[in-house]
Amino acid sequence: METLSALLYLVASVCFIMALRGLSSPETSRQGNLYGMVGMTIAILTTLALPIVQSYWMIVLGIAIGGGIGYVIAKKIEMTALPQLVAAFHSLVGLAAVFVALSAFYSPEAYGIGVPGAIAKGSLVEMALGTAIGAITFTGSIVAFAKLQGLVTGKPLVFPFQHHLNAALGVLTILLILWLVQSNSSAALWLIVGVSLALGFLLILPIGGADMPVVISMLNSYSGWAAAGIGFTLQNNLLIITGALVGSSGAILSYIMCKGMNRSIFNVILGGFGGESAAAAAGVGGAERGTVKAGSPEDAAYIMKNAQSVIIVPGYGMAVAQAQHALREMADLLKKEGVDVKYAIHPVAGRMPGHMNVLLAEANVPYDEVFELEDINRDFGTADVAFVIGANDVTNPAAKTDPQSPIYGMPILDVEKAKTVFFIKRGMAAGYAGVENELFFRPNTMMLFGDAKKVTEEVVKATE
Repeated sequence: METLSALLYLVASVCFIMALRGLSSPETSRQGNLYGMVGMTIAILTTLALPIVQSYWMIVLGIAIGGGIGYVIAKKIEMTALPQLVAAFHSLVGLAAVFVALSAFYSPEAYGIGVPGAIAKGSLVEMALGTAIGAITFTGSIVAFAKLQGLVTGKPLVFPFQHHLNAALGVLTILLILWLVQSNSSAALWLIVGVSLALGFLLILPIGGADMPVVISMLNSYSGWAAAGIGFTLQNNLLIITGALVGSSGAILSYIMCKGMNRSIFNVILGGFGGESAAAAAGVGGAERGTVKAGSPEDAAYIMKNAQSVIIVPGYGMAVAQAQHALREMADLLKKEGVDVKYAIHPVAGRMPGHMNVLLAEANVPYDEVFELEDINRDFGTADVAFVIGANDVTNPAAKTDPQSPIYGMPILDVEKAKTVFFIKRGMAAGYAGVENELFFRPNTMMLFGDAKKVTEEVVKATE
């Protein structure tokens, strides 16, 4: 049985690797999800078949409760709320790691790691790391959820000496782990839990809304490393492999996104290091920059019908209005008129990695029409029209022109280079980063004020 379970765990691990490979592209994402589901099914059934499992009723009850809650949430969740849902689920992974570590500490004989008061030192290190990372993931994900849900402001929440405090708590956590390993003290473990919970709050609070997609990715990485640490405690190779896959892939994605935003990966890990200047700069630039030209859907339809090329830039405003289907209809009508239509996606458009890709895929937008920033940016200079629907910070020229701006240095979509820019927005409010968009005042920009879906539908009617 031990050989068979090891073989099945290996098969499940291969499925998880294939899932990650599939999820790297919208074209293969469905297949990747299928691999992940198959791998998880094999993993669960194999674990349940192990001889160490002596009672099933609590396991079945837990699966039924958790599965039922997950099913209801998945059926009811709006696409706009997906980022905060992911953050909430990350928090549960972190909390589970803490609970497993506490269970192993108080019942070590059940895990084969010793007896109470005499647990193997290596196991204590593993459970301490799993506990610390899990607790940080739990509270950090709660803060991310609150920011994404609008329960807490998206602006960086900073205070004097916050980084010194974070550093002190980090050092204290290491000292507590050493104390736990040397003494097997329950007080040390509970102090690790408490300090790590506080550290999770303090690390994420200073991070502003503009960087929240990176935070979601990093918390995903944290949850994976927490699971891997607990996998060592449970002596479960599959949990170790799966946790390492999630942790490493999340870290790599976070690095790629930080590079795409001209942010340091250490900024994110250390809790928005340098956030004080960003917070101070967030209020800069509110002065009147010039006049704003407001247009109508009929104006947009006429100009785009007579254009040779149109680049559509979707953002969170499209997600809120659920305008992706109307946008696809508009694009189809333009293509019938002989217009070359492309979609430009910024790495951090929306509130989580791949947010816009998922929405466009839901509307059956062809994959070969969707381009990432580095592949499409050079085309704006020759485009007749850039049609921006709800994207704000990722199109703001202040990222290139204003050194005092909190988004300065972030690569943006160069929509201002198009001959005409149509910008759909409800009003003149600043973006999620709290920065006024200079693009609104450019002479080649025409604002289309209103709900993104309603405005797009009106453009469709005028195009027909």
